[in-house]
Amino acid sequence: MPKMVFIERDGTHKEVEAPLGLSVLEIAHRNDVDIEGACDGSLACSTCHVIVADDWFDRLKGVSEDEEDMLDLAFGLTATSRLGCQLIMTDALDGLTVKLPAETRNMLLD
Repeated sequence: MPKMVFIERDGTHKEVEAPLGLSVLEIAHRNDVDIEGACDGSLACSTCHVIVADDWFDRLKGVSEDEEDMLDLAFGLTATSRLGCQLIMTDALDGLTVKLPAETRNMLLD
């Protein structure tokens, strides 16, 4: 089974099994990784914002316009920021590493 690594806010590396076809958000929730996902993966918030490791970013499918719009709302946006709900695990992503941002911004609660 493919694996991926979450770098948690305290710097801890958590390697987990990453079933094919699941999103990074779903994988995080299955493994008690602290990603909110307030909109349940419907691309209506930025609370599943992750920072993809530099060496993995170019291997991902492109960012949609809708994802870009939501990323504009993310706290701590970087050049390799993506939404976890939009990253779907494939064999090619075995070993994917993502870092959790220092904070998230839940616009659904404002």
